[in-house]
Amino acid sequence: MAKLNPYLNFDGKAEEAFNFYKSVFGGEFAGEVHKMGNAPGTENLSEEEKNRVMHIALPIGNDLLMASDIVPSFGQKLNVGNNNYVSIFPESREEADRLFKGLSEGGNIEMPIEDQFWGDYFGSFQDKYGVHWMVNYNEEYTK
Repeated sequence: MAKLNPYLNFDGKAEEAFNFYKSVFGGEFAGEVHKMGNAPGTENLSEEEKNRVMHIALPIGNDLLMASDIVPSFGQKLNVGNNNYVSIFPESREEADRLFKGLSEGGNIEMPIEDQFWGDYFGSFQDKYGVHWMVNYNEEYTK
């Protein structure tokens, strides 16, 4: 079966956001943080755009969370919305609480993490970078 990995876009905040995510999840980036200025055809970019992230990846369990920054001078525009969520399935309630607390710090909580009517321990929020997250623990999923 194909593997899906979330890919996020930022407006100049990808590296900052991923350093924050790394502080919560732990681990190290997969490979180097690739910058726009290292790509062919970027000689005329401003220094700020040259320093934007072309690609960054953080392994989380068996998955990768990946991202890049947009380049406004290429006509790219970021529209932060609620159409993308990263759904995390932790292995314990304790891990669910740790991830929810860490990632939601400075953000906006939509649903506090708590037992839900459908039987899962669930919460959702938008982090301080505008990324939407769901934390969903169900003991049956971890068996």
